[in-house]
Parts: sequence; C-alpha cells; structure tokens
Amino acid sequence: MKIRKATYGTCNIIGKNAERMRKERGIKQKDFIARLQTSGLDINPSSYSKLEGQLRIATDKEVYAIARVLNVPMELLYENKDPEKGA
Repeated sequence: MKIRKATYGTCNIIGKNAERMRKERGIKQKDFIARLQTSGLDINPSSYSKLEGQLRIATDKEVYAIARVLNVPMELLYENKDPEKGA
C-alpha cells in the first residue's frame, strides 16, 4: 500500500478518514473511484485524490456517496482520529 508523500491540506475534514477507511478495507483508490462512479457519483481520479488529500472541499453528495460505498455512517467520516490533535 502506498504511503502518502504530500502533506494533507485543510480544505475538508473527511479526506483523511476516507483514505484511512478505504485502505483499512484494502481497496485501491482506482477501484474505490470506480465504485463511487457506479453508485452515481461523477468524480474523476484527480478530483478524488485531492479530496483525500484535503486539498479541495468535499460536497455533500460526495460525503454521502463515500459513506455509502464504505458502508459507514457519514458521522464517522468527520471523527478526529489524529493522535497529534487528541481523540
């Protein structure tokens, strides 16, 4: 599994959690994007990569689709799992 080279941005809250949960499930990013597209979300690989990297804002439709594909409540995408920030 690839390790993120660039630092995370600050444009959204869910990107880091979406990436972590996707990787925990052993899903490659390209396969995850395909699942999102199959679920009806029009998103391209570059746009999704920026979302995970917190380099762009996540829309409500994207949050909803990501939660559905990961099969988790949307609230879990907003949890702070960063040990440096406590929680």
